[in-house]
Amino acid sequence: MNRTASKRAALPLRLLWALLTLAIVASACTGSDAESAEEHEFGRIVSISPTGTEILFAIGAGERVVAVDQFSYYPPEAPVTDLDGWSPNLEAIASYEPDLVVLQTNGELIAGLEALGITVLAHDAPVVFDDVYAQIAQFGDVTGQVDEAAQLAADMQADIADLIAAAPDASGLTYYHELDNTLYSVTSGTFIGQVYGLFGLDNVADPADADGSHFGYPQLSDEYLVDADPDLIFLADTLCCGQNAETVAARPGWNQLTAVQEGRVVELSDDIVSRWGPRLVDFIAAISDALVDIGAAG
Repeated sequence: MNRTASKRAALPLRLLWALLTLAIVASACTGSDAESAEEHEFGRIVSISPTGTEILFAIGAGERVVAVDQFSYYPPEAPVTDLDGWSPNLEAIASYEPDLVVLQTNGELIAGLEALGITVLAHDAPVVFDDVYAQIAQFGDVTGQVDEAAQLAADMQADIADLIAAAPDASGLTYYHELDNTLYSVTSGTFIGQVYGLFGLDNVADPADADGSHFGYPQLSDEYLVDADPDLIFLADTLCCGQNAETVAARPGWNQLTAVQEGRVVELSDDIVSRWGPRLVDFIAAISDALVDIGAAG
């Protein structure tokens, strides 16, 4: 997301991005994608997906990526182009003469690309952890980087297992995950919530969406959070909204919170939290480190 975007504009974009995960199923390719990479030489790849870009580079297909959307600024080796990730344009993408286009599911765009004879790898956000690894394997199959994809998934699984094992027992500890500074959060039923669930943490946002009417993304209030008094606060709005431990402590009543008083406000990178590729490990490491710090202090 453009770092200069106003806070007012950031909310609908970030909430829309979060809500896109609601209509997902296991990641899937279009029909032409199911054919093996051996039958296609994908010399030129365009990625309109930040997560897809990160996966492509992590499995060794990065050298073939000729263009990406404006949100694909990681890894640093990714090309800098001006393709629009929010409203992808068929003609702009086709101008790079790609053999393969990676994007999140978009029926009209997929149909247009395939009509031009361009293979499409369409994917969605994960529902569960197995979806992450299945998606990485899919990228490997389509690009011919099968072994590299398998190794990436295995390394991620091993690293995540180590991070969970390194963290102390978190039973009974509560947390609040902040999507933006208007206090939108996530419940345990979301993929992000499942990440915290790996450590046994209790989500203070769950009661705010007990009936599911907010689809796992309730907007909380200062009063709600002061009453809930979470043991840890995780900020996923440090980039979009300039939030940090100091700005949180300055909010009305928040200086009373246990997390603030005990120095348990964890500043996360918005980008890492919102993507589910190789850097999912970094997100989990931040949680593990926070729990280790609590254990060391206790």
